[in-house]
Amino acid sequence: MIATKLGWKINHETGKSEGLDSRPERIRAVADASLKRLRTDRIDLFYQHRVDSEVPIEDVAGAVKELIGAGKVKHLGLSEAGVGTIRRAHAVQPVTALQSEYSLWHRIPEQEVTPTLEELGIGFVPFSPLGKGFLIGKMDENTKLDGTDFRNTLPRFAEENRKANLVFVELIGRIAVRKRPRPLKSRSRGCWHKSRGSFLSPARPSCTWKRTSAGPPSI
Repeated sequence: MIATKLGWKINHETGKSEGLDSRPERIRAVADASLKRLRTDRIDLFYQHRVDSEVPIEDVAGAVKELIGAGKVKHLGLSEAGVGTIRRAHAVQPVTALQSEYSLWHRIPEQEVTPTLEELGIGFVPFSPLGKGFLIGKMDENTKLDGTDFRNTLPRFAEENRKANLVFVELIGRIAVRKRPRPLKSRSRGCWHKSRGSFLSPARPSCTWKRTSAGPPSI
């Protein structure tokens, strides 16, 4: 399956984002550019990443629906969308999957999002199921993050917060060892997520892509 994303203005010289842009004309241009870079004739799952407050979600879903009709895209996906946005998009073009953060220490989706996904028959692809590396015991309050590491911007990764949260990681480890002597990585990512429901498919903690001479992937 080929999945890629839309919704950002990317400077292809620097590879950096220059802000959100989910205008229909931009979506069509990104789809064509992605097809060329990926060397394929169809994108299986086209995610909006992230929701653009300047563009009605109905326009986004409508643009992807046109691409589906043209045979360029097979399914619409959303990322980090709220319940209202999901329902509005789904009314225009059925949403196949939602990608959002979900793990043992980030369970906010359970409040409203996952019940909505189950109701509408939408799959859930959690990202950072291992807590961005923290939940597998590979970090502590003394771990130094590179200056370019985006985790530096997240309060939960401040040294004092990491120290407080280690109690949680140690508890997970004790429970995991008692239940089954398998790697903590597998226990925390696979078994817990599987217990949440059949509509949920854990994302891989990392991914790679092949760069081509045409430049970086379009998102």
